[in-house]
Amino acid sequence: MPYRSNPVDDNTSSLRHAAAATAGVANRQGFVELDAGGSAGSAVLAEECALALSYNGIAQAVMMVSPHDLEDFAFGFSLSNGLIGSVDEIFDLVLSGEGGHWQAALQISSRAFHALTLQRRHLAGSSGCGLCGVESMALALPNLIPLSRSLLPPWEHLGDLRGRIDQAQQLARASGAMHAALYVDEQGTITLCREDIGRHNALDKLIGALYRQQIDYKRGFVAVTSRCSLELIQKAIRAQLPTLVSLSAPTALSVDWAVRHGLNLVHLPHSGAPRLYTPQLTRDLA
Repeated sequence: MPYRSNPVDDNTSSLRHAAAATAGVANRQGFVELDAGGSAGSAVLAEECALALSYNGIAQAVMMVSPHDLEDFAFGFSLSNGLIGSVDEIFDLVLSGEGGHWQAALQISSRAFHALTLQRRHLAGSSGCGLCGVESMALALPNLIPLSRSLLPPWEHLGDLRGRIDQAQQLARASGAMHAALYVDEQGTITLCREDIGRHNALDKLIGALYRQQIDYKRGFVAVTSRCSLELIQKAIRAQLPTLVSLSAPTALSVDWAVRHGLNLVHLPHSGAPRLYTPQLTRDLA
């Protein structure tokens, strides 16, 4: 289906999303318990598929993802990995395939494609998630444009967030094998949730959804359920997210990058108050 300027209102697109979401948790597998009784049972398992991404007819990457919200992923992956500078540089998206094999063919601007071909010379054949396989220090630790300083969300929006995230993760409730990235609006309401077997993929899907649905995301914040390492920080900065909340503690390098680039970084521990790891940013605004 070719990309449209407002694909979320397209009936065909909505049906595809619904079918793909069902496929993501519809795989029930049998098992036998390893105990004296040897009882048999079955469980719903998360599905995954191979998604091949190409730009202007040139293959770029094959990613293992959960088979739903693939349009969102293609947009978010392109932006958060620096393959394009703006979603406006995506002119067309054709998604095709079925089962475990999908293809996303993107048409991008000449400027973006030229920059992409230069990058490919340094990163030919790279695959995997995050920074795995990066062969250049400049690609692993790129120069990113700092964000404009932003106020923190009200602490009341963080108090019961863990419980609300559990309720929002419909796919994880069924399979127990999914990461999530969520958008919380200025009222403290979770309005978007994207899930995937890969933590980077979940954030890419959410970023793509925010841009495709033209949500004023700078009025709220993004939360992730996964380990908060440097790759997620870089994606948040590229996507110009003002605040990132993580259910897992960040690494020291992640905090350093968040401070230097103006990203509010909050850890939400299992017990105790939320921990702001970038207090100097909000002091600057006071």
